[in-house]
Amino acid sequence: MGKSEAKSADSDQIDPVPKRAASEEPKDVSSNKRVKVTHDGVIETKADSASTTWMIPFPEKPAVLEERNGEIEFRVVNNDGARESWIILTGLKCLFQKQLPKMPKDYIARLVYDRTHLSIAIIKKPLEVIGGITCREFRYRKFAEIVFCAVSSDQQVKGYGAHLMAHLKDYVKATSPIMHFLTYADNYATGYFQKQGFTKEITLEKSIWMGYIKDYEGGTIMQCSMLPRVRYLETGRMLLKQKETVLAKIRAMSKSHIVHPPPMQWANGITPIDSYSIPAIKATSWSPDMDKLAREPRRGPHFNQLRRFLYQIQNHKQAWPFINPVNRDEVPDYYNVITSPMDLSTMEERLNQAQYHTPKDLVEDLKLVFSNCRKYNDETTVYTKCAVRLEKYMWSLIKEVPEWYDLLEE
Repeated sequence: MGKSEAKSADSDQIDPVPKRAASEEPKDVSSNKRVKVTHDGVIETKADSASTTWMIPFPEKPAVLEERNGEIEFRVVNNDGARESWIILTGLKCLFQKQLPKMPKDYIARLVYDRTHLSIAIIKKPLEVIGGITCREFRYRKFAEIVFCAVSSDQQVKGYGAHLMAHLKDYVKATSPIMHFLTYADNYATGYFQKQGFTKEITLEKSIWMGYIKDYEGGTIMQCSMLPRVRYLETGRMLLKQKETVLAKIRAMSKSHIVHPPPMQWANGITPIDSYSIPAIKATSWSPDMDKLAREPRRGPHFNQLRRFLYQIQNHKQAWPFINPVNRDEVPDYYNVITSPMDLSTMEERLNQAQYHTPKDLVEDLKLVFSNCRKYNDETTVYTKCAVRLEKYMWSLIKEVPEWYDLLEE
């Protein structure tokens, strides 16, 4: 994942500021104690009852445990001329060049060492870099551009990526007025970024970021807006507390949490019995019709197969021009020429809404995508070339499904 840089007077060179590690507790008294001043001026401190009684067991990820045990550390670094900074930045450069083989090596080196860029690295003692993010801050515009993000291929099952992004969010939020991230993600990275709170829906005004980050061909622009009151290193624990609170409210209003013992009729073995003879089932007003309704499939018989087929099309390297609808502001006359527009995201919505009853229905919309492209664009354009290659890929997928042979064109 990566893209070109954009020069701007709005970007500031930022000195890294130390921040509290995820494993540390708040050191100020006000965060975990209540202070009381008596009439004679004596200050008494009282532990917050909520902090001492509201303890919920939380399974920590290996990345958090390793940081707590001192095996790894997350360090913010930029090109400040220090020897150790150079060592870490060089480690990041080599990591990005290895994990992002499609990016030019000199381009990666130029941005990692650039003084306007800031990096956060996962350091394994003593100075082995196993992951990192390089970003560029535009403080006056209140957004930052994530340029590179990668974790070493042999370290990608420990939760490093999510923990790294949480560190970056908390650091940027605490040291700058920035509240938004933008990045161009390739097809392999969109899933990761979605899990970290990024979305393909860009709510920032184009006047804020257009021209400051360069378009990355084949990538999908994604945005993440941070919440000012959320500490992202604690989101897992916070969500678990919210879940426990909701479940406690449910338990106060229903009996769904109660586990009943087996019926007495099954004391000597399981035999068929009348469901209504079980008092707990009778009390719920359950009926066989309700069970029949619950067992009915919610999707059509072809849904899983069509979803897998469309997913393969969407993730093909030539699919990028057709992922989203054509922007009316960028191409004003498009909808005057194309009266039946279609794109892959619209097709995904239709599939989820059960509008494709047969494979033929979905294939017809795909063919419409390609015919619209040929109608509007000259055959020498990159868009038409992508359409030709993607259509060829579509037919190759159809040939792999014997039940779809009737869809093949002669």
